[in-house]
Amino acid sequence: MDNSTEERLLLLEEFDREDLKKRVWNESKKLWRIAFPGIIARVTSFGMIVVTQLFMGHISELDLAAFGLQQSILVRFVNGILIGMSSATETLCGQAYGAEQYHMMGVYLQRSWIIDGVTATILLPLFIFTTPILRLIGQEENIAIEAGKISLWFIPILYYFVFGLTIQMYLQAQQKNKIVGWFSASSFLLHVLLSWLFVIKLGFGLAGAMSSFIISSWLLVIGEFVYIFGGWCPNTWKGFTKAAFADMLPLIKLSISSGVMICLELWYSSILVVLAGYMKNATIAISAFSICLNINGWEFMVCLGFLGSSCVRISNELGRGNAKAAKFSIKVALGTSIIIGIIFWVLCMVFSREISYLFTSSEEIAESVSRLHVLLAFSMLLNSIYPVLTGVAVGAGVQSMVAFVNLGSYYAIGLPVGILLGYVAHLQVTGLWIGLLSGVVVQTLVLSYLIWKIDWNEQVNKASERLGRFFIETTKGSDESSNLS
Repeated sequence: MDNSTEERLLLLEEFDREDLKKRVWNESKKLWRIAFPGIIARVTSFGMIVVTQLFMGHISELDLAAFGLQQSILVRFVNGILIGMSSATETLCGQAYGAEQYHMMGVYLQRSWIIDGVTATILLPLFIFTTPILRLIGQEENIAIEAGKISLWFIPILYYFVFGLTIQMYLQAQQKNKIVGWFSASSFLLHVLLSWLFVIKLGFGLAGAMSSFIISSWLLVIGEFVYIFGGWCPNTWKGFTKAAFADMLPLIKLSISSGVMICLELWYSSILVVLAGYMKNATIAISAFSICLNINGWEFMVCLGFLGSSCVRISNELGRGNAKAAKFSIKVALGTSIIIGIIFWVLCMVFSREISYLFTSSEEIAESVSRLHVLLAFSMLLNSIYPVLTGVAVGAGVQSMVAFVNLGSYYAIGLPVGILLGYVAHLQVTGLWIGLLSGVVVQTLVLSYLIWKIDWNEQVNKASERLGRFFIETTKGSDESSNLS
């Protein structure tokens, strides 16, 4: 099961023989082969939420504020937990693929369905009792009531997350990214078409917008099920097995540490949206803040493509036992992502006001969004750095380290700064965003230092030990193919 010392030395010798230009070119090809379909999948998946908000904004300002509050707080809260829990699948599947333990990937996928499904069911009451929860934390009554209506429509989306997130990570780990990109893009286009039909043409309002979201999301998952069960993953999917229920505790621990890492990151901005709800003219404040978060979030989805690709590349190389290639992959991924971030920084600085009119026809909301454009632009620039570092941590399986960094930078620094500037210094939403940005800056600096200090040879050994602990012999007793298509 473990890579031999001789095989590792051969990998290192082969890596060292290549000149720098060739290494950068080869690594860039591997990176983009994973990142580009991943970017399409992430952008279109998040785009479905943004498109729904676009149509909500053209129904009424109240629906826009309620959906913004619902999406920015509750959906982000739950999505953060499930993305984090699912990233354990990304770590294990990526390392198993690198170590050529292909049949274990299907077992890890089934275990993640069980863990994430139970987690989603535990979180279900949040969607049922949204209105009283929002009242309890002091949100305006009309927004709380409308958000409560919207939240019931999100229950099918909750279980879509369970399957959609884990399947994407399973397919991505074995570099079957094109199919994920095609399914996601098709689902997004269908969602745009159905939203236009249900909301604009047929006038179904809230019910039309949310029905479109549900239909498009579940058709995506059904397509992925057909792809996996239909025989297109012959080496990694061997059918349902009782082994999925065995040895769950170590995976649960890894899932929880992954969940905490992502949740602390995503909840951070959600808390700031809640705080925006206590400001004067809360409907305008929440709408403007959530629009900026969605613009920032959409660009963040591009960067998550690099998070996913860096995670896959790191986990694959650690599984193969090649520490040097893992370190080089980090440099190429980070450099590429920063270039993308600079491009978005320029676009935001130039076209901020025009972008706001995509979400609303209200001059007051558009003006509020425009005042945040400089802070939004720098947030986009930082988005190009710390997701790659997070992807490196997920690929190496050191999520608990990032969780502590997130806790300190966001909640000990960013949140207090945002509250002080927003309420004490009376900078309102601008103060909250400065606080958000300060937390991200601290997180980026600390993560950069910690990743730089990691002993990658030690991480190779840890990956080997982790895979050995989870390994189960294939029930069919057949040799695994060493060359997946």
